[in-house]
Formats: sequence, structure tokens, C-alpha cells
Amino acid sequence: MADPYSTLGVAKGASEAEVKSAYRKLAKELHPDKNKDNPKASERFSEVTRAYDILSDKTKRAQFDRGEIDGDGNPAMPFGYGGGGGFRGDPRGGQGGFGGFGNEGADFGDIFEGLFGRGGGAAGGGFGGFSGRSAPQQKGANVAYRLSVSFVDAATQAPQRITLADGGTIDLKLPAGVETGTQMRLAGKGQAGPGGTGDGIVTITVKDHPFFVREGANIRLDLPVTLNEAVKGAKVKVPTVDGPVMLSIPAGSTSGKVMRLKGKGFGQKGGDRGDQLVRLMVDLPADPAPLSALLGDWTDPRAVRADLGV
Repeated sequence: MADPYSTLGVAKGASEAEVKSAYRKLAKELHPDKNKDNPKASERFSEVTRAYDILSDKTKRAQFDRGEIDGDGNPAMPFGYGGGGGFRGDPRGGQGGFGGFGNEGADFGDIFEGLFGRGGGAAGGGFGGFSGRSAPQQKGANVAYRLSVSFVDAATQAPQRITLADGGTIDLKLPAGVETGTQMRLAGKGQAGPGGTGDGIVTITVKDHPFFVREGANIRLDLPVTLNEAVKGAKVKVPTVDGPVMLSIPAGSTSGKVMRLKGKGFGQKGGDRGDQLVRLMVDLPADPAPLSALLGDWTDPRAVRADLGV
């Protein structure tokens, strides 16, 4: 069984943000969609997901740190010390030992107290308050799901439908700021168990877009414009994740000029959305003859590369 801290490569005292950052980095590297010919990467992805499931849950993390559950989330087995973990007689005669410790007067209350808590005197029974309570019944296993989402749907948080292991479907609302590696928990959508039903864990992959590029909460777009649109100014149609909008290009715009469309980026946790950054790219015609004839003998006298030292 793996140590979730070692699996994610974080220290035991790592913060929630550090755990989340480590998981996202590994999830992006090991995602099955990027490693279709590498089964070991898929196995490693599952291990990383299980480790994050424990460390991202405050209750499970505390249970693991106390030794109550193992790296797979299963109840730890506290017994098994010496000779198969049972009682055995002292070969020297006299009082019997426990689990091979002999009769040196060990305080078994200290051992059991950390596991079960100390009882209130004789009513607790057993060793130093060990009341003989059984471990809580284990919930069913979680079920992992993968959901591939389009760039536009991720930006606009469009509802997604996912098919569950039992054949049913459920509609999901994507969280603000969703990105590749983001996980969503579906309570009670895992496997059944004696202690209750496990959860469904959905890991999201956001697909790339042919011309939109994400930069945090913003979206960048290189927009081709003609020379006459850049020189004279124009109103042009621009694609956004919400559909086309009209953009006014100022006269005399140069290639590389960046214009901002407010609120056309990705949703953010605070409720606002990022912006779309439109970079103008002047596109000259493949046949320069008509443009050359129009310019005639005119040349631009400016030293446009002076700032570059040439």
C-alpha cells in the first residue's frame, strides 16, 4: 500500500494548496488520454488520484495520519504483533505475556488508548480502557470517472451529462475556474458497502481549441485584419466563447496591438469572468503587386527599429 504523501511528492505537513498543486501537475503528466500507449502511466494516474482522494479530504487525511486507515483508504489492522498477534504463554512459567512481549509490566493501556480511546474505569473493561469496540464498517469503494470537456463549455460552465457505472446519467454543473485535473465528487455514486455507498470521483480534461488560448482566467486570440482595416479603422466581427461580437478597430492600428473584450474569458470563483485579449495581426495579400502599385514611390521615413539599437 502506498503512502499518499510520497505518491504526490509532498511533505506530511503540506498545505491544501500544495497538495492540490502537486496533484494537478501529476494528473496532467499521467492522464490516460496523453499516455494511451503507456499502461504504467494509467496505473500511476490511479495511484495519484487515490492519494489525492485521501489528502484532499480532511477527515481521511487525519485518519491516515493517526494510522486508522492505510494508503488505499482501508481500515488499518492494529493487531498482528509477534507470534501471529495472539496471546501466548511465558516459556519461563508464571504469568503469561501478550503477543510476545513477556511479563515485563508493559502498560497495554498506552497501546490501546491511541487506537480506541481510554474508557472510564472498570466499565470500559479490557486493557486500560480498551472496550472491545469493533472498527466502523467500511464504505464502498469510490468509482473514478473521466470527463472530457470542450474549451468553450469549460469557459462558459456549460452543463455536462455523464453516464454512471450503473447505466444511469447525471447532469453536472462545471465549477468556476475548471481546468484539466479538476475533480468533482458525486456523493453516493460509488460502490455499495456495509458502511454505506462510496462516491463518484470525476476527473476533468479540458480540450484544446483551434484558435483560443487560455491564460489564467483570460482568453487570448490572434485576429487577422487587412491593411486597409488597420490603416483606416473598421468594425469587424470577432469570435468569442459566447458567440461573435463586433469590435471597433481604431484607425492607424499596428500589428500586435492588443484590445480587450471584458467578461469574455473563463468563469472565476468570485463570480466574475476573465477577459478576451484580441491581438491584431495585419495580414498582407499573397500577391503584393496591387499594394506596391498603390504605394508607388512612397516610403515610410521613420526609424521604426531605433529602440532595438539597430
